[in-house]
Amino acid sequence: MVKTDLRKKAQGGCVLMLFLLMSLAPAASAESAIKAPAGMAALPLKLPKPMFVGTPQNIKGVKQLEKPLGKPRPPFFAPKGVKNLAIGKKISGSDEEPIMGELKMITDGDKEAADGSYVELGPFTQQITIDLEATHDIYAMVFWHYHKQARVYFDVVVQISDDPDFKKFTTVYNNDHDNSAEQGVGKDNHYVETSEGRLIDTKGVRGRYVRLYSGGNNASDLNHYIEVEVFGK
Repeated sequence: MVKTDLRKKAQGGCVLMLFLLMSLAPAASAESAIKAPAGMAALPLKLPKPMFVGTPQNIKGVKQLEKPLGKPRPPFFAPKGVKNLAIGKKISGSDEEPIMGELKMITDGDKEAADGSYVELGPFTQQITIDLEATHDIYAMVFWHYHKQARVYFDVVVQISDDPDFKKFTTVYNNDHDNSAEQGVGKDNHYVETSEGRLIDTKGVRGRYVRLYSGGNNASDLNHYIEVEVFGK
């Protein structure tokens, strides 16, 4: 009899807790909702599923490493009508014969971290270049190097140009703190790769070509890409 009463009380407590959570959910959602500015809309971004394998190892010795946000990234607002301009576009790079995969996979729309979804380039500094085939106003970029494990990629530099030879360009991100990639010293943070990818506000820079550098990661000297998305119009 005592066990039965305790079981009923526990069930009743669970029901009450569930009710409270359900009743508070709409209020919490309403409070967390962020209204888009006039003429703007949240970036049409579809994220891949998280796929860390095992417990992420502590990443030590990486300078200027930003702390994880600890919650989903807030929406990024861009002018209405922007789309991913990079999907299916031609891509070239410093390593035309990757160790794994093919360069065209970087703009094929597959953002998952599974084997067969990423490209592995050679060691040290490598770059990839996407031809958008026309000049556009570019408002944001999102890219995924590798999110099967928690890693930090070094010398991440992102440039936009109207010149295929990049004699003139705009740098929109640079965390190369010692000029290893020879593209200038950057002040942006190192960061841990996640399934959210790295989102960069490119502030409407006009250009046709997008170039990304990297120089290995905290686990090896190799470079990886899963997907690059370029949002503009």
